Amino acid sequence: MIGLLEREHPAYRDHKEMWQRYRDFYVGGEQLRRSAPRYLVRRQKEPQDVYGERVSRAFYENYLGSCIDWYAATLFRTEPGMELCTEDPAAKQFFRDFLADSDRCGTSLFELTKHTFIDALVYGSSYALIDFPRVDSAARNRAEEDECGLSRAYLTRVSPLELVNWREDERGELDWAVVKTERVFQESLDDPATVREERWSYYDRTDYRVFVRRRREGEGDAPGAGQIELVSEGRHALAELERTPLVRMKVSDGLWLANKAALLQQEHFNKSNALGWALHMGLFAMPVIYSEREWQQIVGEAYYIQLGPEDRFGWTEPEGKVFEIAAENLDRLKDEIYRVCYLMTQSAGREARNLGQSGASKKRDFAVTHEVLRSYAKTIKEFLRQTLALTAKARQDEIAFEISGLDDFDSPDLREEVETAGLLRELKLASPRLEKEASKRVALRYLEGASQKMKDLVLEEIEQG
Repeated sequence: MIGLLEREHPAYRDHKEMWQRYRDFYVGGEQLRRSAPRYLVRRQKEPQDVYGERVSRAFYENYLGSCIDWYAATLFRTEPGMELCTEDPAAKQFFRDFLADSDRCGTSLFELTKHTFIDALVYGSSYALIDFPRVDSAARNRAEEDECGLSRAYLTRVSPLELVNWREDERGELDWAVVKTERVFQESLDDPATVREERWSYYDRTDYRVFVRRRREGEGDAPGAGQIELVSEGRHALAELERTPLVRMKVSDGLWLANKAALLQQEHFNKSNALGWALHMGLFAMPVIYSEREWQQIVGEAYYIQLGPEDRFGWTEPEGKVFEIAAENLDRLKDEIYRVCYLMTQSAGREARNLGQSGASKKRDFAVTHEVLRSYAKTIKEFLRQTLALTAKARQDEIAFEISGLDDFDSPDLREEVETAGLLRELKLASPRLEKEASKRVALRYLEGASQKMKDLVLEEIEQG
């Protein structure tokens, strides 16, 4: 069983190191500092103590993380509008609660989707697992399910680093998948031993099985240590649909930002640290003695030196030409990172060389960014629709979802929205539906941050005239 569970998909083995590197370059900070020996190249025949000092002084300018977070912040700047279309009050109430708390930890569906989207930009794809609470005995009817909380569907984020093995059919859908998670904890305050728990969750089109292995610190290869146990099994949330309960969000290779910029970011990391080290060492000038006689005197701040009539003394310092070339190359690498992320306007800064760019040129650069944002918005909406639709089918709810927004990253303010809706009414286009939709759009903009119940009530009143 250990061999079966620890078996990894060939694609996972090929991509695991790459995914971890992309994650480090996205997060940066102390996480990358701890991993600096993996990315900071050691020079040929560089002494270990010198390389160790360079590693200890490593720093990181995180442009990749800024680009990814900018897209996430821009797309989710305003909360998407959600209209729940159903006559079933119980279904409507559940999805109101689901939108506000999608993982039973207080995370809203849109916040969870935002983090899933960030993972997709880092790894190329990401997943959400649809699940229901697990109990020993089954409920006899829907009312009992609702009363016991068994129908309370929830989501769990799954990264590609956790999806260790799988099989896909000819349409690219998962036939089965193995999700591996780990955690380290202390059993109790009185028991200081550290416990490492590994959990494998297997899902196919109808069933699930959960295996757990726990190892206490210091047990090593003791008899019985590290045995794998089957702790849970049964039918999963989407068994009736004969579908694995994992929903994937995937971006195209051209929009996979980490894959486009990570190598540039690594080159920038090495060159910026090399330049920083050279400048640091240049602050400690080395004395040079020009003399034909043997030199044995000690040189230092608390010592003096005695020179002969023909002897000369001086200090070495670099001329700085290579530093200028390195600084220019670092600027070019920074601009290239922003360019491959379709954010040339973000790289301009305040340098004099960028002040001459015309307004038309800047607008053209940002038009490309707008198209990328629209493509991301389409991916996010499709993920939301698929997740909500599968959750509704699993609960056997008759409900439809209308999602708006996400592509309003350059949207006008509320006053302009109201004026536009007023102009549509003045045109008298003989379309009551158009007037209602315009009113709904204004209402949703005004009610940003309100509860879904309040939004539903206002939308129903507008629909009823």
